[in-house]
Amino acid sequence: MKVVNSLYSSFKDEEKEIKYLYRLTEESYLNGQAFGIEVERQDIVDGNVIAIERDYIGKISNIEDKVRELLSLVHNYQVSPVHLVDILGEYVDNYVMDFN
Repeated sequence: MKVVNSLYSSFKDEEKEIKYLYRLTEESYLNGQAFGIEVERQDIVDGNVIAIERDYIGKISNIEDKVRELLSLVHNYQVSPVHLVDILGEYVDNYVMDFN
C-alpha cells in the first residue's frame, strides 16, 4: 500500500488536541491499481499522542478521481475512523462495479 495523498484537520478542546488524518491509498490489484481511504484519529495531550484509532477501506475503486472525491467528503465532515464504513459503505458497494 502506498499513500498517494494526505489531508488533515485538528481541533482542541479543554483537555486535548484531536487530529484527524485522511489518506488516499493505492495498491496493485488485478493487473491494475485500486484506491482506498484510511482515516486516523490521534488524541494528543501536552504534545504526546495518548490514543490512536484507525480504520481503512482498501480497494474502493480503480478510478482515482472517484476516491479523491470521497476523501474530500470525509475530510470536510471530519469523519472519525469509527464512522468511516457507515459513511462510505453505500459508495463502496456502488463502486465495486468499477473493477469489471
